[in-house]
Order: sequence, then structure tokens, then C-alpha cells
Amino acid sequence: MPGISDSVILGLTVGFILIMDILTEQFEQVFHALPDRIQPLQGELGGSGRKIIRLNNATSSAIGILYAVREENIAFLEFSKHFRRHGLPVPEIYAADLDRGAYLEEDLGDTTLFEFLSANRNEETIAPVAVDAYRKVVAWLPRFQIEAGRDLDYSVCYPRASFDRQSIAWDLNYFKYYFLRLAGIPFNEQALEDDFDTLTKFLLSAERDYFMYRDFQSRNVMLKDGEPFFVDYQGGRKGALQYDVASLLYDAKADLPPALRQELLDLYLQRAADFTRIDREEFLRYFYAYIFVRLMQALGAYGFRGFYERKSHFLQSVPYALKNLRWLLHNVTLPIQLPALMGAFHSMLASPKLQSVAISGSGLTVRIMSFSFHRGMPQDESGHGGGFVFDGRCLPNPGREERFKALTGRDVPVIEYLNQQDSVHQFCTNVTSLVDASVSEYQRRGFKSLMVSFGCTGGQHRSVFLAEQLAKHLRQKNGLDVKVTHRELESPEWKAAAE
Repeated sequence: MPGISDSVILGLTVGFILIMDILTEQFEQVFHALPDRIQPLQGELGGSGRKIIRLNNATSSAIGILYAVREENIAFLEFSKHFRRHGLPVPEIYAADLDRGAYLEEDLGDTTLFEFLSANRNEETIAPVAVDAYRKVVAWLPRFQIEAGRDLDYSVCYPRASFDRQSIAWDLNYFKYYFLRLAGIPFNEQALEDDFDTLTKFLLSAERDYFMYRDFQSRNVMLKDGEPFFVDYQGGRKGALQYDVASLLYDAKADLPPALRQELLDLYLQRAADFTRIDREEFLRYFYAYIFVRLMQALGAYGFRGFYERKSHFLQSVPYALKNLRWLLHNVTLPIQLPALMGAFHSMLASPKLQSVAISGSGLTVRIMSFSFHRGMPQDESGHGGGFVFDGRCLPNPGREERFKALTGRDVPVIEYLNQQDSVHQFCTNVTSLVDASVSEYQRRGFKSLMVSFGCTGGQHRSVFLAEQLAKHLRQKNGLDVKVTHRELESPEWKAAAE
């Protein structure tokens, strides 16, 4: 590919290189220079089928999308223009070629709300900085739904212009056939269909004259310089306010505690009242029914990707969804009777097959460590005997420059310096390929622990950067618990020097 170094295209297929020409042309037209590097950002983990690629050079960066569904591309592009006219934080569209299914958009970085949450929580608490991020996200939502929803052109929505009876039927049947059926959950088909009809009529009796984002969840929010930006709204349509806030607060793997959910719901209702009259009692009357239908839609997706397509990492979200279901069944009473559906829910919680998924749902723990070779090799405290050890001393050393000496591989100037080095990108590409292959095999075989260590001279710059980059990548995968330790930065000597 003209202008792209051999190291950048290492491991890419001929077909991929050919389709990359489309995005390379767009990048050159926009930035008047070819990209020096390309990086696929989403492989088989995603469920949409879109190819997402980062293209950049020393001065410019953009995200390229390749996707063959023209109607969905039109919806995303038109929505993006509309939202930006309303001053909403969505990516700028630089170029689009609908005939070839390609468009180029603003690069919003690598940190999703889900990744930020994962990096700022432990088993018991969520750090205030992550809670603040959620508050910002919740505060933006009514502007999409109400303010921008008032003059949106709903004729470009795909596949439906509204969350109507047909949309709901698709979601409920998705759940029935790809989750209940494939998980072996017994149900009376006619009785369940009767309950689906009752639930659908109830959902459609709510006020539905708003923009429904449709997939408003933590992986579809990017954090850039501490502020949220929103993506993946191409499935949006007209619908009820309740659906999107239910999607965010009951996002399975985010696993928000009930108290925080309530706080964020209260904040959402306060912000929504700035744009339209909100009857809290009326809102809550429908809210939990929308949680249930969103939960069923998600379980249908997990079942289709996991049970049917045999992509086991999608099943790692099932235990979190069942945890939400258990809480709902113990704490919520709907204003309608759904005996067959509730019976199926209780059967799910008692299912040996789903219990086995839940047992394996703890998934694989990947322990990532940075260290200094001068202080010896790291020890694997899990008892599994090591894993990968990568030597980062072959890379350019920021520690040799005075401006970086007091900084670490987590600081922006060091990150920007290393990101400009082709050798660092090649190193990361090769490491990621090796680790991804092991992670997939470990997950397939039910292994529980993998350790990946990065060493450099002082354990301060390169190894820390490499550890953080791999952690960001792995946190996009389902079924992984990623733990990062910076051995030298967490030592008493370093902490004393830093103080």
C-alpha cells in the first residue's frame, strides 16, 4: 500500500489491504497526506460486522469504517450531522462514500466508558472519578432524546422508524428462539406469546415521541480529555424515554450497584425535566417493563452469538444479565401480569446449563505487570507459572530525555512520544497478536489465569506504557478480568520519591 511501511501491514490479509485503499484515499483527501500507520480496532469480538480501523500519521488521526449496509450507514451519517448541529458531542464526519460503504470520522481515542469504569473500580467500590463520568453521560442523554429528537428526520431510521410492535416482536422472538430455546429453558409457546402480546401493548401505551438511541450502553460512549462522546447510534428510532436510561443503568457487564443506579436515574429525571414535562410516577410505571425488554434483547444477542454462532466470549455476559434479572424479580412488581414469562425467568435462574455458564462466567484473569529488569523478574503469585515476558528495552527510551525523567508511561507526554514511534507500533502489534491467540485458547479450554509482563530498564516509562496499552486492548473483550500492576511505581521507594 503506497506510503504505508511494511511493519504496519504485518499480518494483514491481501483482501484487507485492498479494501483499506478506500479509507487511505479518503484520509489523503482530507488531510493532504497519506497515513503512516493503520490499526484494525475491532475483529470478531464485535457483533455488528463493521470493520473499524484507525489511520494516522505524525499530525493527523481518523477512524475509518467499512460496512456494506447502505441504509445503516445513511442513518449514522445523517444522525451525526443532525446531532452536531445541536451541539451534541458526536464524531465529526470527514468523508463518506456510500457506494463503497466507507466513511472517515473523528478519532475519539481508545477509552470507552466501560474501560474507564473497569480501571476505576475494585470488588467493593467504584471510584468517584468513574461515578462522575456516568453523571456526565446521564446528563447528556435527554438532549439527544428530547431536544435533538424534536426535529430529527426519522425517515432515515433503519430498519424501523419507531420502536413499534414489529420492533418489539423482533426483540422478543430473538430472546425466545436464540436464548430460551438454545439454553434449553422450558416454556409453553402459546402462553409465552400471550404474555409477549400483553407486554407489547403495555410498552406501546407509554409516550413514545422521542429519539431512542437504542444501544445506549457503556461501550458506546468514548471518554476524551475526561468528557463523554457518543457513538453507535445508527439503530436509533422514535420511542420512549425509558428505554435508553434502562439500557445504560442495567448494562450487564458494567454491573452498577443498585444505589448508584437509583442516583443516576434521579439525576436523569431532573435533567429530562429541563426539556419536557416529566411525571415521575408515570415514568416509573413503564420504566421496569422497558428494563425487562432491554434485558431480553441483550440475552437474545448473547444467545445468538454464543450458543448459535459458538462465540463463547459472548456468553461471559450472561451471568451479569442473570444477576440483574434476579434483582428485578426480587425488587420489582410490574403493573401487568406475565405468568409464563416470569416462569421462564425463574427457570433461567434455576437452569443447570446456565449455572454452568455462570460458573465459567468468572472468565479468564489476565494479570499484566510492568517491571525493571534491574530489580529481577516478576513472580506469578497465582501459582500458574509465568506466561509471557516481553523485553521493551529494544524500544526508544523516553527516560533518556530530561523532559520525561519525572514522568511515567501513564503520562500524556510520554504516551504521545511513544505513539509516534513506528517501532513501538510494530512491537505492540506483535505482542497483541501473540496474547490474543493465547487468550482465545485459554478461554476455549477454561483456563483461569494468564500473566503478561513487560520489562524495561527502570520500569517507569516503556514497560508501563506497554502494560497500559495491552490492558486497554484486552478490556474490550468479554469474559476477561484484566488486572494491572506497575511493580516499580507501586514500590515504597518510588512513592517516597514521588512525594
